Amino acid sequence: MTAETVQERRLAPVRVLDIDPLLDDPKTRIVVCCGSGGVGKTTTAAALGLRAAERGRKVVVLTIDPARRLAQSMGIDSLDNTPRRVKGIDETAGGELHAMMLDMKRTFDEIVEAHADAERAAAILGNPFYQSLSAGFAGTQEYMAMEKLGQLRSRDEWDLIVVDTPPSRSALDFLDAPKRLGSFLDGKLIRVLLAPAKVGGRAGMMFLNVGMSMMTGALGKLLGGQLLKDVQTFVAAMDSMFGGFRTRADATYKLLQAAGTAFLVVAAPERDATREAAYFVERLAAEDMPLAGLVLNRVHGSGAARLSAERALAAAENLEEPRIVDQPDGKAELRNSPEHDGSSNSPGPNAVAGADPDTDSGADHERSADELTAGLLRLHADRMHLLSREQRTRDRFTALHPEVAVAEVAALPGDVHDLAGLRDIGNRLAAHRHELPE
Repeated sequence: MTAETVQERRLAPVRVLDIDPLLDDPKTRIVVCCGSGGVGKTTTAAALGLRAAERGRKVVVLTIDPARRLAQSMGIDSLDNTPRRVKGIDETAGGELHAMMLDMKRTFDEIVEAHADAERAAAILGNPFYQSLSAGFAGTQEYMAMEKLGQLRSRDEWDLIVVDTPPSRSALDFLDAPKRLGSFLDGKLIRVLLAPAKVGGRAGMMFLNVGMSMMTGALGKLLGGQLLKDVQTFVAAMDSMFGGFRTRADATYKLLQAAGTAFLVVAAPERDATREAAYFVERLAAEDMPLAGLVLNRVHGSGAARLSAERALAAAENLEEPRIVDQPDGKAELRNSPEHDGSSNSPGPNAVAGADPDTDSGADHERSADELTAGLLRLHADRMHLLSREQRTRDRFTALHPEVAVAEVAALPGDVHDLAGLRDIGNRLAAHRHELPE
């Protein structure tokens, strides 16, 4: 199949994702950006937040990306668990932009402080088992992201919350986190953890071993006889709070299913990334989560797409083929004549026999131009091969999910590191422009 055929073939029509109506709709209160690692989720979330704010909405962007790129691009020295207002945006439409980065442990601490009296909160926060749990228990980060989202939404302080999902192995782990942490904190496990105090002796240690088998490496950090005491103290102090975790998790989960939430799957035009994107789309459908569409990032284009790779390579080969230049007989006779040899007009010792300086200079320029043109043609052929691969990748996705609207964002020459760059990304998202040929 030729490149022209690939470019002309459409496996499925591409529905255009209309970003501005989504951001402008006052009923849209939460936008969740999800996707595999390294596809530009954080940049996309920040660009959407900036665009919505400059169109008149009061926005907070919640990132869970520890690389701090969001803070740098927004001109903030650092982000923490408190929303920080972003300066330098166009607020003529009445909007505001705030940004924050999830502090997993601090969020857990805030839950304890909000749902326990001062004495019990101090006992929990100082407990070694709690400190291990809050800092490193599997799923804690994703659960705390859900908690923070629930907190932000309950305040009703912002028109729009844009969420950059955690950089976990599966970008939809945060959907499972409430169930996993809820299972850890449910009544049955709590009874297991309390059993040693009620039974004691060898039987008690057997119960403790059962409890330990249900935990991750957090328990491994605690050794010796102090372990049992720490666990019992933690369970006793947290006993009144366990039900609240599950209740809030269920409420946030329903919030994600509500009509005011929109999920955007972010991907690059690469096979692995779009395969993950297809999985996200299917998983969101299975969970009844409202999908707005796919953002296809870092898409390459060409201003000369009508020149195929094959034609460009053929033209380059023609330019690079050696050419035979016939010399006039008269010049050859002149060079070989005795009268010409040794005359005052003969070339110097460093000159090439028979060379005409004007003619040779023109030939050199011509060869240089041909070599440059051939190199450019080969670069264009490489670009067209890349476009062909990206289009096939997009076509595979749209053939599987023709119902999903797509917004394409052109690849930029460098990283986005300021508000101008984020604004450019937002403009490209809303441009209704296909970077790949139709």
